[in-house]
Amino acid sequence: MDEFSLIERFFSQPNAGAAQANSALQQGIGDDCAILRVPLGKELAFSLDTLVAGVHFPVDADPGEIAWRLLGAAVSDLAAMGAEPNSFTLALTLPELTEQWLKKFSQQLAIAADKYQITLAGGDTTKGPLTLSVQVQGFVEQGQALLRSGAAEGDFICVTGNLGDSRAGLELLDVEQPDTAQRYLLQRYYRPVPRVATGLLLRAYASACIDISDGLLADLNHILRRSEVGARLDADSIPMSDAMRQVAGDNALQWALGGGEDFELCFTVPALQWPALQQQLQQHQVAVSTIGVVTAAIELQIFRDGQWQHIAASGYNHFSSE
Repeated sequence: MDEFSLIERFFSQPNAGAAQANSALQQGIGDDCAILRVPLGKELAFSLDTLVAGVHFPVDADPGEIAWRLLGAAVSDLAAMGAEPNSFTLALTLPELTEQWLKKFSQQLAIAADKYQITLAGGDTTKGPLTLSVQVQGFVEQGQALLRSGAAEGDFICVTGNLGDSRAGLELLDVEQPDTAQRYLLQRYYRPVPRVATGLLLRAYASACIDISDGLLADLNHILRRSEVGARLDADSIPMSDAMRQVAGDNALQWALGGGEDFELCFTVPALQWPALQQQLQQHQVAVSTIGVVTAAIELQIFRDGQWQHIAASGYNHFSSE
């Protein structure tokens, strides 16, 4: 089996139906480039994510779980911009061609793509250390993309879901027979849920938004720096699951603030928009928590143990040791 038969066998057929149903994708797999038509009145949002074996997932991880983790993390970037997913390209670097690995990976990738309503449009394969890259494309109404630069003094700071679950799942990767709570955390690690519907809802209300990949503090700090503001957070308002607290113990707050890879959304909402958004959230299936407020003073503080404390915007950094 060579590169071309690999593509034809594992990545062309499972997505043929989806490609035909995607009216914006004029040309998908089979040519030098994919051709995407941007609908009138919309803008193209695109982002690139890379996962490396031994860095972002264990080298012996299940290939199906890798597929979910890869695509979920990438689509989360579209969610953070308030964009609707459309298509993606895949760059696959493999140490060797293993039919069983490819079959499981491609099957689960197709299932994940169907769930996220996104079409595989093309890509590339090569030989080397196991590395996977996905570029996702999506559409957003002109001028309505959620950016990191719009937060202002007095805005509420909010997050979706629970934080720290993925960090707890990382701690459990070697558990051979996980219990119910541990399985939940492992799924949160391997199968992040991009908050696409929430991102679409927030376009009418949020002033800034980002997805939490490097950790709440680190990613919130991106908003603060781009918006030239500061923030005050309430430690007691940080949403954490009981399962994560059980695994983390005394480290629960630390994992929630800096664990990363939860791929929840962190966003800011002007006070005047908050009542209207609250009303919309009553019918929304994703939990949203208010955890703090944007300040004019360019600093990051957290209220904990009865007092305000300065806190560093720490999180995951690939090159922090250098």
